[in-house]
Amino acid sequence: MNFRLPTILLLTALGVASAQPTLWQPSPGHQQIPIWPATIPDARPAKAPESAAVAENLVAGKSWTYISNVALPTLTVYAPTSANTGAAVVVFPGGGYEILAIDLEGSEVCDWLTTRGVTCILLKYRVPAPRSASTVAPSEPPTAPPEEPPSSSCFR
Repeated sequence: MNFRLPTILLLTALGVASAQPTLWQPSPGHQQIPIWPATIPDARPAKAPESAAVAENLVAGKSWTYISNVALPTLTVYAPTSANTGAAVVVFPGGGYEILAIDLEGSEVCDWLTTRGVTCILLKYRVPAPRSASTVAPSEPPTAPPEEPPSSSCFR
């Protein structure tokens, strides 16, 4: 029996599966809810697929996960794990307009808040524009401010 064809097909399938971007999922028991149920307003075409990855650098000796190219904004509700205080906090994970540090500045914050009776809403949002997508090189001077209006103008 020739095992070459099934082996090649299996390896090809594994290669395609591993090439798919990894999407961030909240911890078990939490569900992401799309913010926009239909068309996203002012949606920009994606330059790359949304993906999640583990950063190479450690923070406080721990690895951390980030999301890049967010295409579908969502929120994830974390219910209090202790006596509910009635308070709620919306968490916007940072990332310097490039990525979202989704666990380091997101789910870990929610896990801490929920132990104190606070409901936490974790927002996965689109960043305005990555710096790497900028058309202006950092060495270029900023654009000059507009000229003053003419003296005959009523604005002084």
